[in-house]
Amino acid sequence: MSEASSRPVVAWLFLTAAMVFAMAIIGAITRLTESGLSMVEWRPLIGALPPLSEADWQKLFAEYQSTPEFQKLNSWMGLDDFKTIFWWEYIHRLWGRLIGLVFALPLAWFWWKGRLAPWLKPWLLLALVLGGLQGVVGWWMVASGLVDAPHVSHYRLATHLGLAVLVYGLLLALIERLDPAPRLQASLGFRRMSAVLAAFAFVVILSGALVAGLDAGLVYDTFPLMGDQWIPDEVRLAGDAGTFFATPAAVQFLHRWLAKLLALGILVFWVRARRESLSPAQRIPVELLAAMAAVQVSLGILTLLIHVPVGLAAAHQAGALVLFGLLIWCSGRLRRI
Repeated sequence: MSEASSRPVVAWLFLTAAMVFAMAIIGAITRLTESGLSMVEWRPLIGALPPLSEADWQKLFAEYQSTPEFQKLNSWMGLDDFKTIFWWEYIHRLWGRLIGLVFALPLAWFWWKGRLAPWLKPWLLLALVLGGLQGVVGWWMVASGLVDAPHVSHYRLATHLGLAVLVYGLLLALIERLDPAPRLQASLGFRRMSAVLAAFAFVVILSGALVAGLDAGLVYDTFPLMGDQWIPDEVRLAGDAGTFFATPAAVQFLHRWLAKLLALGILVFWVRARRESLSPAQRIPVELLAAMAAVQVSLGILTLLIHVPVGLAAAHQAGALVLFGLLIWCSGRLRRI
């Protein structure tokens, strides 16, 4: 595929990746505003229309009133309060449908016109399958909060976010592979380090999803200590892995230290880059990565200290995706020539 013929494909993939990025932020706001359980049915084909009459609103509100969340936590809500949380979940689902159209329709057109390189086609089909699976996983997550507990499973929440991040990373990796930017041969160890850091960043994001699912960010709002301890009592008493990952303080502790290790790893990576012979196109993402790591650590600390305000917490999740995207960019630019 020539550079000229790949430009429309790159633009399409970049638009889709940007929409997935926005979807993750909308999802974060939906979670932070506790709006995710406001829609109690999954209608993937006919659920795109919003309520169009007062009768529609009353029907949806009556359905929500039968859920554990309303009965145990939100029985004070009136219809206007319900509308506020409904719109966030509705926008979240509608945006997911739009992503599907923006990806699937151009994919069919590019395929039909022969604009896709043979190596690219299996990866695009994988992205399409993962995107469709994401809708199923999203409903599987919501369903966990409609039976007994007034909240979704934090494990299912992590799966839902993790799948979105995988699709986002795959799209960015394909964009980078289509980029003809000049590059020099980096050392094997340096290339491997970039790939390990990208994988580790994915793990840190999953741990952040567990924090969000358990509202664990609200447990300790001090830094660097948790209360007046480095290792809080809840961590020492957690026992087995099942108890540990169900304990909010322990999950916050895990996320803190994983994030610190990632930041340290990025610092070492940046220092090591000084000794590598890199082209400007390879060095730029490394410099941006180091700067973004500092921003992301600051966002995380501020989010904690200010007791997880919605805007700052959403910015922290956006920062995580930017950081992950920069690591994918670095890894792609350093791939073997």
